[in-house]
Amino acid sequence: MNIIINEDLRAYIDPLTEDEYAALERSLLSEGCRDALVLWGDILVDGHNRYGICQKHSIPFNTTQNHTFKSMDDVHLWMIDNHLGRRSVSDFQRGVLALRKKEIVAERLAQAQAQRASAELAGAGASDQAKAEPPLTREAVARAARVSSATLGQIEKIQKTAAPELVGAVKSGVISINAAAAVASLPSEEQVAAVAGGKKELRQAAKQVREARLPPKTEPEPPPSDATPDQVEIHRLTVVVAQLTEERDLLKKKVQHLTIALAEARDGK
Repeated sequence: MNIIINEDLRAYIDPLTEDEYAALERSLLSEGCRDALVLWGDILVDGHNRYGICQKHSIPFNTTQNHTFKSMDDVHLWMIDNHLGRRSVSDFQRGVLALRKKEIVAERLAQAQAQRASAELAGAGASDQAKAEPPLTREAVARAARVSSATLGQIEKIQKTAAPELVGAVKSGVISINAAAAVASLPSEEQVAAVAGGKKELRQAAKQVREARLPPKTEPEPPPSDATPDQVEIHRLTVVVAQLTEERDLLKKKVQHLTIALAEARDGK
């Protein structure tokens, strides 16, 4: 059997950790390879780790062809959907995969629109090939990743601005998505330094970023010197109300951060 390993496909999904790979190897050695490897022609699509372990230990395996693939985009979308359904995939990984799916669907839609425009200019009707699925909304992408829209936005920010070292810290669970998004606002060298300092340093960096975003406190102006006692009392009460409102808004932000952190902790972050 001729099986071709496409390195881009092998690297398309984050590799297993050492512990995950060791657990898979033990399972294959004790139970055999129960799930068939998925092929597209001769190209291996799903089961790269199982294939390598089976080759190493001469473990028999089966293969199955997926005849629905018509392009590499079809393969990528299938791989994404397949991994989005797995419980072992972290929130961050699901978010990254769902965002990749959004990009592929958007590119297909743009190509379909270009084909329709070309057909109209040529005086022909839109072909079936020019049809494409509708674009994915942010809410749909978040649902596919099983995260909130806010968390998805944080993942997107981490992808765009985080240093590789910070991304690695998120993937390994050293720092939460919420905290990593805050640290990603820092210059790259400060991100790297925070990662090198470990979990405590990362938390401190995230805290400093959040505190820096808070509006500066303004000192209330004193009442005029000729104010009456009633006016002085009204001024005092106005200052108290302003202070309580500021404290309330600050508590709301803290509750939001804690809610996100608790949700991530429940999901094994």
